[in-house]
Amino acid sequence: MIPLAYTLRNIFRRPLQSIQLIGGSSFVVLLIMTAFAMNQSMKQTLSNSGSEQNIIFLGAGSEESVERSEVPFGLEEILSANLTDIHQVMKQAAISPEIHYNGLVKFGKEHQVQALIRGVQHQAFWVHHQVRLLEGRYPQSGEVIIGRLAHHKLGLSPKALSLGKSIDFNGESFKIVGIFDARGTVMEAEIWMPLFDLMTHTQRETLSCVVFSSKSADAYDQAEVFAQTRLDLELVALKESAYYQKLSTFYAPIRWMAWVSAILISVGAFMGGLNTLYATFSSRIREFGTLQAIGFSRKSIFISILEEAMSTGVLAAITAITFAFLFIQDISFPFAIGVFTFDFNNTVILTGMFSGILLSLAGVLPPSWKCLRPSLTQTLRSS
Repeated sequence: MIPLAYTLRNIFRRPLQSIQLIGGSSFVVLLIMTAFAMNQSMKQTLSNSGSEQNIIFLGAGSEESVERSEVPFGLEEILSANLTDIHQVMKQAAISPEIHYNGLVKFGKEHQVQALIRGVQHQAFWVHHQVRLLEGRYPQSGEVIIGRLAHHKLGLSPKALSLGKSIDFNGESFKIVGIFDARGTVMEAEIWMPLFDLMTHTQRETLSCVVFSSKSADAYDQAEVFAQTRLDLELVALKESAYYQKLSTFYAPIRWMAWVSAILISVGAFMGGLNTLYATFSSRIREFGTLQAIGFSRKSIFISILEEAMSTGVLAAITAITFAFLFIQDISFPFAIGVFTFDFNNTVILTGMFSGILLSLAGVLPPSWKCLRPSLTQTLRSS
């Protein structure tokens, strides 16, 4: 077998070509890792947004969009009187009537953008356990609280949405009195305001949904029976986790588009890299012939080439992982109903390492075959 030291030394014999190969491979690995991280992060954000304990009542026919849903005002009182498995907080039902509204808000004189606004009462904090106030207090009439990632969705700096600042909605000014987070859910990109304020400014007499926190596994069956028997209310009951699972399925094509784009760019970069590898190995044909002449078999030479390629692939993967952690990790990216944060977890890192090695092995097979296939006489005569 050819010594490993000889194989590794070959990587640094042509530093410019090695840097080109490692850089190009790193770019491809980074694309694959970013597409995978985006897919996982968006899916995880939607998964985190729904709790298994929460049951959501929507208008029939609006199971895939709470913004289109309409349920009667006062439904929460009807549910409290008819359902027995609602969680209690300080002897009050943990049930939250809500309006979800996608509307225009204005910051300053010129910056106007669509925002996800949720009208809530204080019971929302009993139902959505992920939400906690980081700064400030619960809003009163004429006030709002802001999710900690809302500035990404709104295209503003965090300072523009700090405590004491104001936003304009429907011609009225609302003061920001609180900042909240929600543990990696879509709620972190929302604006919350008092329910009756939002009803007034949107001229609504109905709610978008009612959500309650259950205290037993039988709560969903009970809620489903209620929705099916009270046909006059035109309701459908869903587990909150199931609702966000439907949304995740809806956004699957967007996630796959990231994969398709990454694969297409990677194929183009791979083809360009093949040309570089062919040129590199063509200049080493006589070297391979010399190794055969002094007693090394073609199998040993081929293994040495694979070791060299794997070393290059590992270096490329390490470079891509380092770049991802330094410049992409924890970057937040907005999408239609929220914001997700890139997370290069262990699964993404392993995918990057595997991609780098697989890419290098796939790239080295065609040129190595071309160099090792000719006879020893032809190899030694090659220029």
